[in-house]
Amino acid sequence: MSMGPPKFVIEASEAQSMAESAALTVPSLLPILVPAAQPLARPPISNFPVAAVGLGPSGRIFVGVNLEFPGLPLHHAVHAEQFLLTNLSLNAEPHLVSLAVSAAPCGHCRQFLQELRGAADVQVLVTSHPAAQFTPLSRFLPDRFGPHDLLPLRAPLLLEPHHNALTLRRQEDNLSGGPCNGHVASDKLKVAALEAANKSHAPYSGSPSGVALLDRDGNVFKGSYVESAAFNPSLGPLQAALVAFVAGGGGDYDRIVAAVLVEKDGAAVKQDGTARLLLHSISPNCHFNTFLCQCHP
Repeated sequence: MSMGPPKFVIEASEAQSMAESAALTVPSLLPILVPAAQPLARPPISNFPVAAVGLGPSGRIFVGVNLEFPGLPLHHAVHAEQFLLTNLSLNAEPHLVSLAVSAAPCGHCRQFLQELRGAADVQVLVTSHPAAQFTPLSRFLPDRFGPHDLLPLRAPLLLEPHHNALTLRRQEDNLSGGPCNGHVASDKLKVAALEAANKSHAPYSGSPSGVALLDRDGNVFKGSYVESAAFNPSLGPLQAALVAFVAGGGGDYDRIVAAVLVEKDGAAVKQDGTARLLLHSISPNCHFNTFLCQCHP
C-alpha cells in the first residue's frame, strides 16, 4: 500500500476509510503509515528520522516525529514519542491506545510514556523488528518507576484534564519586555501561554509553565510543560510549542517572530534561560518575553 506523507492528525472517519480501502483494521494501518511519516522528521544532527504513529480512543490517528536542534546540547531534542503524546494533548485526545514506531523506543521514551494512566497496557509495534506485532508497553519496561510511586492515586496524569489555577501577575513583572523588530508580546500571546501553563502536567516540581509562539502570518502555537516522574525525560514548554508549530505546518523555525513564556513566580524549575537559548538558536530575531504567574487555588 503506497501513500504520501500523512497529516499529523487523521480524523476518525478518514482513518476508517483508509483502513477499509486497504482491507485492514485501523490499528493495522498504523505501521503502514510509519514510513510515510518519517520524512516529516527534522533530525539534522543524527540524520536518523523516527516516526511514531498512534491511535486514540476517538478513532483518530496521530503522528509524532523527532526534532533536533544543531548547536545545542542533545537534551533539547524532541523524541518522536514525546511529539506524539504532545500532539494527542494539543488535540484533547484523552488516551493513547496503541502506537507503531520506526525504531524501538529508547529508555527515555519508555519512561516518558509512563505518565499515561494504564501505560502498561498501551500496545507498541516496532516496524523495524522482524515479524513485528503489537506488544504491551509493560514488556518494554517491566520493572517500571512512574507516577504511581510519587503521586496520589487520583492525581491527574498526562492527557487528563489539568487546571493549575494560575493568573498573571502585574505587567511590570515582565522579565524581558519591550518591542524588538517591530513585534510586541500581545495580549493574545500572553493569554495563550497562560492557557498552556494552566494545562501543564508538572506534579513533581509544582512548576507549571507554558509557551506561545507567533509566526509571520499571525498564527499562534502553544505548548505546555510536561514532567516525567524520572525528571530527565520531561519536555519543556518551548519544545511542546514547537511540536504545535511543526504539526500545524509552520515551516522553517525562523518564521517565528515572537514568543511568550508564562511560568510560576518562585518556581523550583525555571524555563526562561533554557527556552531563551533554544529560541535564539533557531530563530535569532524572534522577540521573547517571560511573564510570571501565581496560583490562586
